Amino acid sequence: MRTRSVTLAHVAVLALTASLLAPVAARAADPAAPPAAAEGPAYADWSGGYLGLEGSAGGSYGAYNFGPTTIGGRPVPAFKSGDSTGRSDQGRDATTAAGGLFGGWNWQSGPWVYGVEASLDAANLKRPVPSTIAGFGYADVDPAFNVVRAKTDLYGALRARLGYSFDRYLIYGAFGLTGANARFLASYPNLDVGGQNAARRELGYVGFTLGAGIQYAITDHLALGIDYRYIDLGGSRRFTLGVVPGDAGGPVTSRASFTSNQLFARLMWFPEGLRAPPDPDETAPHDPDNGDTGRFSLHGQTTLIAQGVPGFRSPYAGAQSLVPHQARQTTTATIFLGLKLTDSTEIYYNPEFSQGFGLSRTLGVAGFVNGEAQKAGAPFPKLRSNRYYVKQTIGLGGETVEVPDGPNQVATRYDSERITLIAGKFALGDFFDGNVYAHDPRVDFFNWSLWGASAWDFPANLPGFTQGVYAEYNRPEFAIRAAYTQVPKEPSSDVLDPRVFRRAGLNAEFEQRYVLPWLDQPGKLRLGLFSNVGVSANNRSVVTLTQIGAFDDINDAVAATRRPRRKTGGYINLEQALTPELGLFARASLNDGRTENISFTDIDQSFSGGLSLKGKAWDRPDDTVGIGAAMNGLSPSHRAAFAAGYFGLLVGDGRLNYGTERALETYYALNLTKFVTLTFDYQFVNNPGYNRDRGPAHFFASRLHADF
Repeated sequence: MRTRSVTLAHVAVLALTASLLAPVAARAADPAAPPAAAEGPAYADWSGGYLGLEGSAGGSYGAYNFGPTTIGGRPVPAFKSGDSTGRSDQGRDATTAAGGLFGGWNWQSGPWVYGVEASLDAANLKRPVPSTIAGFGYADVDPAFNVVRAKTDLYGALRARLGYSFDRYLIYGAFGLTGANARFLASYPNLDVGGQNAARRELGYVGFTLGAGIQYAITDHLALGIDYRYIDLGGSRRFTLGVVPGDAGGPVTSRASFTSNQLFARLMWFPEGLRAPPDPDETAPHDPDNGDTGRFSLHGQTTLIAQGVPGFRSPYAGAQSLVPHQARQTTTATIFLGLKLTDSTEIYYNPEFSQGFGLSRTLGVAGFVNGEAQKAGAPFPKLRSNRYYVKQTIGLGGETVEVPDGPNQVATRYDSERITLIAGKFALGDFFDGNVYAHDPRVDFFNWSLWGASAWDFPANLPGFTQGVYAEYNRPEFAIRAAYTQVPKEPSSDVLDPRVFRRAGLNAEFEQRYVLPWLDQPGKLRLGLFSNVGVSANNRSVVTLTQIGAFDDINDAVAATRRPRRKTGGYINLEQALTPELGLFARASLNDGRTENISFTDIDQSFSGGLSLKGKAWDRPDDTVGIGAAMNGLSPSHRAAFAAGYFGLLVGDGRLNYGTERALETYYALNLTKFVTLTFDYQFVNNPGYNRDRGPAHFFASRLHADF
């Protein structure tokens, strides 16, 4: 029954994807759009054959469902792989790297594309299944003895695809047949003669697959893409798997089925060519008389990050430790919708799909190493309405400023002196702590402590958004802004507290704009302050209660003593152009450190800075290379809590040999086209989770980002 409900959920996801992308197709086909270039149509011709490579570094997830299982005819409770623990490497869904070859043929009628495709992928999906044989005459055996292990290392699929082409993009849905192998291995203790009995069974599964994807022609013969597949490998199949010895044992029989969510990055080769249209002009058409491209704005983005960490020193691990030898993948896809109701009133809405987890399920490093990783990750594409708000602008005179069309900005004209009011759902980082060189993990630095003031415990749900009101007074030389918003009901909660008159967040920022006369280059200095009231525990109190024996576990003391408490702090943020191509950024942030952090991460002091350089000197003006460093610390009471076994928002090794967490990051963003950027990133983190007993760790990542 569960499998069928998941299937329907994914059908709904695909249908919603199609409904969200339909306006894109309509826009591409709009007869009012600018005329196409004389040399061809306004969309690529994808017809013909193609071959390709695809890979997924920890972005595919599989789940085995077992039961009913019997031993000697007596039932063993049904179980699902991974139910016994929430550890990052043993969650409900097994994580696997996968990759292989694919090929297909397309036919095209106008912008509509249809075709067939076959793929074959190797994988390393494997899962020990915690189960118990207690009650079968084995009272002395560990009840978590791994009786069964399940493995899958090969997937194949034959799919039909239907898509729509616009510009150099192809958006498509897919469905078809899929198959995979499964090996079930079992070992049972033989208490009669000692040792173990082993059994093995191999099965083949055939089921169906649904999917969707997007691809972009980077040349007339090559394309990059992202492809999602939901795989349901049929109903469960019964099989025998050896014999548990002894009078209380007997033959083992079971049933098993499994499903999978897979997300691939793809490189495609078209031997006959794509006949792709030229890139559109760099500037969108607009009416210079009124600075307005219309009352509607539509943009989108998708970002795929694959990241891995090799081995490092790890003498012990807690429930929130960074795990060595792993790779993970995250993907987001966002639609930015905007509508101008009047000349001064605008509304915006951002639906977003996200899939995947950060390394160790976004745990183990306070200044986390993937800015796209969410604490609310999911093994399947998860839809959220991340932003919806109303924006009211009150002009106060002065020169007018033309603002071009962009994500969450309808092209318009504002007075340089103005008041802006916003109400709804948004991220505080949309308006505060901005920095042109280090603020967006989709295009610049990955590390949380480099793209943000990481000791700023801004109110947010798990994906980083909140609800409230925002106000800004803007002049050409400075701006003052403030927001009053909801806080989570408790630390790291996805539910926002509705009692905004008792528990809420107050954030304010002053921004000074200037030009350094000796450099003749612009800069900005931002000073932010926050005072948030949220439900949290006092660090010193919970340590004391644990030390005197009132609680055996400090985390029980934390849960029992949480109540509304105030946390205050602030940050300084500098961005300074040194030349037109070279920029410097720096941040320092601090909070009082007396209580748990409630939203962002486990950092009480942070210092970061770096440089960002455009590639004009080597004839790549749209490429960017960045280098930055960060140092994070904890207050003395916060250190004592972690040393006593406290588990925070992101870190917790169960004990602590304290040292400041230090990170170095460098990246190169290779601009492939106006819309597509490929980034290679390296990070070095010393004392991950503030623990001198762990690491240092090296992180390697790639990022594929496309937008329109």
